[in-house]
Order: sequence, then C-alpha cells, then structure tokens
Amino acid sequence: MMSDADPRPLSSSLDAILASLRAPDRRQVAGLFGGWDQVVGDQVAAHVQPVRLDEAVLVVEVDDPAWATQMRLLAPQVIERLQTVCEVTVERLEVVVARRR
Repeated sequence: MMSDADPRPLSSSLDAILASLRAPDRRQVAGLFGGWDQVVGDQVAAHVQPVRLDEAVLVVEVDDPAWATQMRLLAPQVIERLQTVCEVTVERLEVVVARRR
C-alpha cells in the first residue's frame, strides 16, 4: 500500500487532476490531439487544428475564414467521428480563425 509520501507515477497524478476538473481522461485527450489527422483527414488537418477541449466544447483554429465556414458545416460529422475514433464526448465545436502573422 502506498503512503502519501511515496512517489507516484505522473500519469496517476494527471488522471486525478483531470478527474477533479471533470475533464476527459488523458488517453482520450491524447487520442483527440494526437489522432486529429485520423479524425478529419489530412486535407482538413492541414488547415484546422484542435487547440483546447473545455468541458464538452472543442475549440479548433483554422488558417483561413473559408475553413471556418467549412468546419461549421462539418461540425456534426467531426463530433461523431471524435466519439467513434477517440471516444471523446464533444457537444459543440467552436471555430476561431488564426491571426495572420
């Protein structure tokens, strides 16, 4: 049995923090961000990237306003694919356009 003073794996500490924040499991989050290309395909992933998962709202950043429109149209399919591929519950997709540098 581990005492509070014993070292713990970082993964278990991270799991506890995420649970206290009512956030998705770290494996789900890793799957979402790491498997984004698989969820949306290479062409979309070249222009759209996930930036934050806030409760059940996924914020994605697009590189052009035209992609913002496209992502809003594709949102239901992307949300469904996220559930299937990453087992992450996303209720809404929020799209932001990246600032030009």
